[in-house]
Amino acid sequence: MPTLVLLRHGQSLWNLEGRFTGWVDVDLTAAGEAEAIAGGELIQAAGIAFDRAYASVLTRAIRTGCLALAAAGQLWIPMLKDWRLNERHYGALTGLGKAETARIHGDAQVRIWRRSYDIAPPPLAPGEPFDFAADRRYAGTVPPASESLKTTLERVLPYWTGEIAPRLGGGETLLVAAHGNSLRAIVKHLFAVSDAAIPDLEIPTGNPLAVELGADLKPRAARYLDEARAQAIPPLP
Repeated sequence: MPTLVLLRHGQSLWNLEGRFTGWVDVDLTAAGEAEAIAGGELIQAAGIAFDRAYASVLTRAIRTGCLALAAAGQLWIPMLKDWRLNERHYGALTGLGKAETARIHGDAQVRIWRRSYDIAPPPLAPGEPFDFAADRRYAGTVPPASESLKTTLERVLPYWTGEIAPRLGGGETLLVAAHGNSLRAIVKHLFAVSDAAIPDLEIPTGNPLAVELGADLKPRAARYLDEARAQAIPPLP
C-alpha cells in the first residue's frame, strides 16, 4: 500500500517576526530546526522507510526535509525540489507585518486574504521588492503576482499528477516537505475537501501526516504521528 507523508516546515525567521513570507527565501529558526528533527524522530519511530522525498525550492522546506530525513536515518534518499510546491504567493502583502496589516485593513479582511479559497491578496507590481522574475529558480516560468489557495492548487496539481502520483501508483513511499498552503492544496485534492470547508483546515508545523493510499490513490487511513499536536483530518473520501 503506497504511503505519503506530508511535513509542514517549522518556524521560520519571518514566522517569528509575524511577517507575510510566501515565496521569500527565509531560513528556519532554531525552534524550526527542532520541529523538523522531532518530525524525523517520529517517522523513525513509526518505521516509515521512504523511497524518495520532495520539497519546494525554498530553504525552509528543503532544510525541514533534510533535517527530518537525517533524524530518521534516511538522509541518503533522493530529494527532488520544485517551485510548484512553494508556499502561496502573498502578492503586495509580502514582507509586511501581519499585526500592522490587520490594524490597517481590519482582521476580517486579512482573514479573507489569508484563509479564503479563491480570493488573492492585492498583486505585487513588477519591479517592486520581492519580484522574483529574475530569480534563477523560476527561469522559464512567469512567477505569479499574487495567489489564492485556488490558484496555488492549480499550479501544485500538475506536479502532483505528473510526478508524485505516478510514484505513489508504483507503490513508493514518499515524503513531501513543504508549506502550509501547498500542503493544504494537496490535502484538499486527496480528501476532496469542499471549497467551503478548506479555510478551516489547519496543518500543524513539524508534525508528519501519514496517509495510506489505495490502488486508486484515494486515502484509506491517515494519522498525525504526534497525536498530542494533531489537527482534525478530513473524512476519508
